[in-house]
Amino acid sequence: MRLLLVEDEPNIARPLLRLLEAQGHQVRHAPDLAIARTLLAEAEPDLIILDVRLPESEDGGFILAKEARGAGYKGPILFMTARDALEDRVRGLDEGGDDYVVKPFELPELLARVRALLRRVSEVKQSRVQHGPLELDLAGRSVRWAGRLVELSPREYALLERLALYPGRVYSPEELLDLVWGEEASDTGVVKVCVHHLRSKLDPRVVRTVPGGYRLGIEP
Repeated sequence: MRLLLVEDEPNIARPLLRLLEAQGHQVRHAPDLAIARTLLAEAEPDLIILDVRLPESEDGGFILAKEARGAGYKGPILFMTARDALEDRVRGLDEGGDDYVVKPFELPELLARVRALLRRVSEVKQSRVQHGPLELDLAGRSVRWAGRLVELSPREYALLERLALYPGRVYSPEELLDLVWGEEASDTGVVKVCVHHLRSKLDPRVVRTVPGGYRLGIEP
């Protein structure tokens, strides 16, 4: 996962960086508000770990969180701060935070909170499949092409979902007929028609005809 750590105190930032990177995360560190804004604009992280008090402002963390939400950032934000007043914790959550840990904290507790927030990110990511301009929302059974929502019939969606979930595999027309139509059809001609509709509605590249059948035309 990609994390953004915004913390100006080296004695807190250094051990956190080491621990998070040891767990396999890609962590970018910002010691102040200005660098945090730059890093956030360059690449959207999966999680922001954010000190409230930053060199530029006592409320720097709150300011950055509000800006990030305003810009459309949807990932979780974890505040860590010495400010433990109820009004501060409430403000942190109101400004877009998802969790709030008070300094001094034990590192195992902070790491547990990070894991909990990242589990939510993983669940969201697993409900989506994206290959280039093609994006499928598996939970909502919706499809976008280059950001444009495209309406598909249930059969068209089912066929496309099968190809998108296994992008390197070639499916024969007979296999697709069995997987998508079951006993409700026996003529592989319906597969050919369905592929034609997908290419017309999305893009001619979306399904590729290859020896043995069809495969997803967009490279993973």
